[in-house]
Amino acid sequence: MNTNYNTILTEYITWLDTLGYSQDILIGSKSNIKEFLEWLEKNKLHNITHLTQKHINDYFHYIETRKNKYFKDGRLLSSSHLNKIYFSIDKLLEFLHQYGMKNAPLPTNKRIKQDRQEQINKIEILTQDEVKILYNSIENTYLRFCYAERQPKQYELKLVFALCYGCGLRRSEAFNLQMQDVDFDKKTIFVRQGKNYKDRIVPMSSNVCNILKDYIYNFRHRLKLDHNRLFITGMQSMRLKLKYLQKSCDNESIKAKRLTLHGLRHSIATHLLQNGMSLENIALFLGHSSLDSTQIYTHLI
Repeated sequence: MNTNYNTILTEYITWLDTLGYSQDILIGSKSNIKEFLEWLEKNKLHNITHLTQKHINDYFHYIETRKNKYFKDGRLLSSSHLNKIYFSIDKLLEFLHQYGMKNAPLPTNKRIKQDRQEQINKIEILTQDEVKILYNSIENTYLRFCYAERQPKQYELKLVFALCYGCGLRRSEAFNLQMQDVDFDKKTIFVRQGKNYKDRIVPMSSNVCNILKDYIYNFRHRLKLDHNRLFITGMQSMRLKLKYLQKSCDNESIKAKRLTLHGLRHSIATHLLQNGMSLENIALFLGHSSLDSTQIYTHLI
């Protein structure tokens, strides 16, 4: 991208950060706006001051009809993904107005209303047996690496399961967890600034507690890093490690599923409901603002 667009992107993300948006939104918006600015440049618009409503409309048509690059089956972008792009561009237009570009198009407020059944159909969860199989497969992954390279990867995979499945955390909540947020005496973890900027305390099972003790005392404490997060690598590596584990697992049913970090969260919620926990308690455990979000698991069962 040209210098002008790079500057806009940097200042836009700084502005969102100042407004208090979560790291997940900052990362997603940066990716969305970078792609938008690159598209503008490719279509001969090299100066943001010449941006018009027609450019916005044309870009929306482009993203609504282009293939999803992460899948090879020709599927389009999901409604949820499109809504995130619409949001990012609306915030960019708001940012341009606040910084003096009076001729910038107004935010569109365009959103696709998602059908509840469509949302349910897209969710793929693991059975409790599949979770055990996948977790037990960790020891057999990355065997082509020497021990010094293999150990951190396997430790972080166990941490992914402990936090995203065992504690039902969202990806950003798990990634941002600090060493001091884990309380082994009370068997709880403190989630700071989760979705909608809410803090919450999440209980740990004895199994999760033991996984975290092993991770922290036998691995994480020995590392000298410039941050205090539990995860030693970037957020994207969490997803890639989970995908690697899925491909390495010797189980065709697991390999056939669309496994994601959020899918682990959906899985533990479903298993808790199957085991008799009330919807109200599951909502508290997951940090849902409304029972409407939790009701989806009754349909999955």
